[in-house]
Amino acid sequence: MTEVKDGALARMGLLSAASCAAAEEVIARAAEDGLETVRILFADQHGILRGKTLVAGALRSAFTSGVAIASTLLLKDSSNRTVFQVWDGERGTAPGPMQGANDVLLVPDPVTFRRLPWSPHSAWILCDVVFRDGRPVPFSSRGVLRQAMDALAARQMTSVIGLEVEFHVFRKLRDGLEHSETGTAGAPGAPVETAPLNRGFEFLSEAPYAEAEPILDDLRRNAQGLGLPVRSVEIEIGPSQFEFTFDPASPMEQADNLVMFRAMVKAVCARRGLHASFMAKPRLPNIAANGWHIHQSLLDAGDGRNLFTPGADDGPLSPQAAGWVAGLLKHAAASSLMTVPTVNGYKRYQPYQMAPNRIQWGMDNRGAMVRALTAPGDPASRVENRAPDSAANPYFALASQLISGLDGIASGLVPPPATTSPYDGPAEKLPDSMAEAITAFDAASVFRETLGEDFVSYLLQIKRAEWERYLATVSEWEQTEYFNLF
Repeated sequence: MTEVKDGALARMGLLSAASCAAAEEVIARAAEDGLETVRILFADQHGILRGKTLVAGALRSAFTSGVAIASTLLLKDSSNRTVFQVWDGERGTAPGPMQGANDVLLVPDPVTFRRLPWSPHSAWILCDVVFRDGRPVPFSSRGVLRQAMDALAARQMTSVIGLEVEFHVFRKLRDGLEHSETGTAGAPGAPVETAPLNRGFEFLSEAPYAEAEPILDDLRRNAQGLGLPVRSVEIEIGPSQFEFTFDPASPMEQADNLVMFRAMVKAVCARRGLHASFMAKPRLPNIAANGWHIHQSLLDAGDGRNLFTPGADDGPLSPQAAGWVAGLLKHAAASSLMTVPTVNGYKRYQPYQMAPNRIQWGMDNRGAMVRALTAPGDPASRVENRAPDSAANPYFALASQLISGLDGIASGLVPPPATTSPYDGPAEKLPDSMAEAITAFDAASVFRETLGEDFVSYLLQIKRAEWERYLATVSEWEQTEYFNLF
């Protein structure tokens, strides 16, 4: 039996001594708990969990040698179509090590081991993705966020993130699983047909919570069973819309938490004949849009002080908070490609609907893009970015926040005066479309400087392919507008 510390991953420096010891504990726990399978997973470029399911007896080999997967999983748009040329070495736009659709390697992180409460014979482990020789893949989700965290650490700072995540749970009326409806790569299958669980526009009312309590209790218990730091369970504004909030944690912990939470919600609901969706703005009557509100603060790495807590003479924002807010505003359009990664998400930016549509900040103002919640002496002082949506890859989204905020501090930026009228005035609007976000992201140097050209070019190619496919599709609006008229 090869001990984890003697395996190939450890020899390549991909598992530390502490990780090797933790892996041995995970292997022993899996045997003690009688697990049958372990799902070795990574968050892909869309924040969707993918991977392989191993029998529990193969878990040791995952920690010693890693798990090989097809590199094309990292090269697909949201329709599961590979959008990089991997067969032609002369014209190929995928990184050289991915030519020929060869393998990359999953490196399990033992800290992320979770036994599944709804499937107790199985467990999850989240992974980093590397090339077969151990080099990091420059656009792997956890690696991207780690680079942003390292940039903060280099300045003796760390970040704390709090999450508010909105989503829908519907009754499923029809699966859309006829042979003609299952779809192909590049042409997704038919969406399921649904009906709401409860009426909407009764924000935080007790009656609809009581109606939805069975499924909300089920989701909460499973989330807590995964070790997720659930803080509250809430009735949101729209029909069948709910929100979970989570206690503050580090950026990597929260990104891991969110991908696990979304996967858990969809799995548990599917088992009960329900359909859960984190889509930003479903095309359903009377349905409210889903946002993901990212609460963020900055700590001194030495003494743990919250650098966003203003002093008595600072005004509403400490110097660090002012720079951070200014950075979020400066890079709001460019970072949209990482916080609002779908064509659909930009249709959420409508005025007077509790979502922002302009790039500005306000003190405790829910219409502003950045809502400051700061006060002298308050150790929980923080800012909240309300622009991201619940479909974002959380690793990319949080990386964009850390990079933007840090640039604001490093560049000595100062935010404009706080707004009290977030839907009016001369402030620049958030991007109206993915096309605008692509242009802004391509023009911004800040992400290239921290994450590198490989990541920027990679994300641009995936999102341009998605946008072009959208433009090539004849919409229902076009059919209704023109078919009879002309």
